[in-house]
Amino acid sequence: MKTHMTASPGGRRIRGMTLIELVIVIVLIGTVLAVVGSKIINNKKSAEARITITQLNSLATQIDQFQSDVGTYPDSLDQMLKDPGNVDGWLGPYAKEADFKDPWHNAIQYRRPGADEAPFNLVSLGADGKVGGEGVDKDVVAP
Repeated sequence: MKTHMTASPGGRRIRGMTLIELVIVIVLIGTVLAVVGSKIINNKKSAEARITITQLNSLATQIDQFQSDVGTYPDSLDQMLKDPGNVDGWLGPYAKEADFKDPWHNAIQYRRPGADEAPFNLVSLGADGKVGGEGVDKDVVAP
């Protein structure tokens, strides 16, 4: 490996790096940053998927509270925010507008009746916002 020597003001020689050595170091640093960055991004996506499950379960509990107070499940999530006016026992609001969006800012779907004889289902379409998918793009359904 070639090195260049330059004279310093004090007369001592200072060893420098060649351009190729600098390029190699920069490429190595870039590779490390790319690997670490992709791990961080994947961990963030995985965390958002877990948050979605927790969020849907929490919203399902709020819907159950509505049903407990009113005697029936809401026709839409809007009834969780403001008194529909035609029901007795409404003690809300039971949720906030932000509770109806998943971590990817997609609207959470409320289906009544739900699948498999459930009174309702809450659905997040995952990171891609489309039906189906794999991994973080997979739909999440609760309860």
